[in-house]
Amino acid sequence: MVNDTELLADRFEEHRGHLRAVAYRMLGSLAEAEDAVQEAWLKLNRSDAADIANLGGWLTTVVGRVCLDLLRSRTRRHEEPLDDTFVPDPVIRPLSTIDPEQEVLQADAVGLALLVVLEALEPAERIAFVLHDMFAVPFDDIAPIVERSSAATRQLASRARRRVKGATPSNEPDPGRQRQVLDAFMAASRAGDFEALLAVLDPGIVLRVDSGPLVTGAAASKVVRGAKPVAEQAMLFRQFARYMRLVSVNGTVGVLNAPEGRPQSVMGVTVVDGRITEMYILADPERLAGLDVADLAG
Repeated sequence: MVNDTELLADRFEEHRGHLRAVAYRMLGSLAEAEDAVQEAWLKLNRSDAADIANLGGWLTTVVGRVCLDLLRSRTRRHEEPLDDTFVPDPVIRPLSTIDPEQEVLQADAVGLALLVVLEALEPAERIAFVLHDMFAVPFDDIAPIVERSSAATRQLASRARRRVKGATPSNEPDPGRQRQVLDAFMAASRAGDFEALLAVLDPGIVLRVDSGPLVTGAAASKVVRGAKPVAEQAMLFRQFARYMRLVSVNGTVGVLNAPEGRPQSVMGVTVVDGRITEMYILADPERLAGLDVADLAG
């Protein structure tokens, strides 16, 4: 016999994917997003579900409040703004799973470039922007979460929208063209062909490498600007290029480097007019250890 708890769990599961997508956009961390969703389930279990008229809206509000608390906690822990080298957690899938009609429903439909920009927003700005602009939550419903009036919440989202619009680059929408550019990059890296690397990199390219706080030396976290310095970085690590393989990174074509099936780095890129304009490389051993790439690294 199905009891009330099982029925409630089934109803919650219907919303889990949506809640995870909301939390991931707010936090840029897969683990923290799962924690936020789990906290929403615990709160639902402690509440009288019969009094909740709109379960999806109620759960979204709970996740929003949990994420706001987490973002504020981050701000308190860091006296300085988040380092420019920070790269959010990537969502990796086989290229064959990219389905434009379904991708919008997945958490990885938001690109790494946008997540990096969102990291620079104030916590309340980020909550207001994500909930309203990405999930069409009315400002009247967001206002209690950020503890502002509806008008002030609208201003938060508007300010965030301007910052996002000014800082988020447009990516090549055609996966086939993305793939051509990355195929050329990988071939040049494997061959150690400096001129071929320069040909596929935009002159103003920005490379962001997040290796975590413990990695030092040449592999340490860094921001590198310009085609020549970025090509020099690729040449420096060309011995690992043979392990590169194309994957889906947050819904676009990216690169996984996983010698012997162990992830060493994940790279997402922005491609404009046939050249790479931005690179985002996560090489933090601790965060990479949590990635399941068994079906991707063969």
